[in-house]
Amino acid sequence: MKSMEEMMAAAQKAAETIQSQMGDAQAKLDSIEVEGTAGGGLVKVRCTARGRILGVSIDDSLMKPEEKQMVEDLVAAAFNDARGKADRVSGEEMQKIQSGMGLPPGFNLPGMG
Repeated sequence: MKSMEEMMAAAQKAAETIQSQMGDAQAKLDSIEVEGTAGGGLVKVRCTARGRILGVSIDDSLMKPEEKQMVEDLVAAAFNDARGKADRVSGEEMQKIQSGMGLPPGFNLPGMG
């Protein structure tokens, strides 16, 4: 049987490994880009898998004062589309990390989904 000191050292090492993997995962998610679209592609929002907005593109055909409300609605819809894609990619990446840790299926560590 291992001593309490050995078990504490092993637990500390495991915590450090998990923390390192989480840091790597967060960096990876910030480098993965997704694009949300609305209005048949007239409005596009690019963001990272962590949800950081990188850019918004609005087709010139929508740049009319009378179309202002519609453009605002399309921007919101494109953002929501991008956010949904970002959430899916983020969840997939976190699942990969969790499965690599040997955790039982369905077990969720705080901050991992």
